[in-house]
Amino acid sequence: MSWRRLRVLIQHLPPESATWTALRNGMSDDEIVEQADRGEPEKGRWSQEEQLLASVLDAVRRVEYVLICANTDKKSKQPPPPEPMRRPGAKPRRPKPQLTDNSANVLFKLINGGAA
Repeated sequence: MSWRRLRVLIQHLPPESATWTALRNGMSDDEIVEQADRGEPEKGRWSQEEQLLASVLDAVRRVEYVLICANTDKKSKQPPPPEPMRRPGAKPRRPKPQLTDNSANVLFKLINGGAA
């Protein structure tokens, strides 16, 4: 088999194939951004069906969350908002940093003109 024939076979594999997934997972963040700028959705990490299915799942989770919040007493604790489905190629959300007592004291001193 020639190199050209191998390239043609790989290029015509479905986007969700193991070969394409392995090739895309080996890409750097800069290469992913470059492809996104060029507008080549067929080189995305998921097939279009999977992207749409993940979007539908996120929408259903948001609707469920709103429904629960609307039918819960205002005095009771609200559930946390749903996390979007993790997608390949997207970095996970960073957790919000918690303000500790020590950090709060340092911040208070800085705001009131004191040195840290």
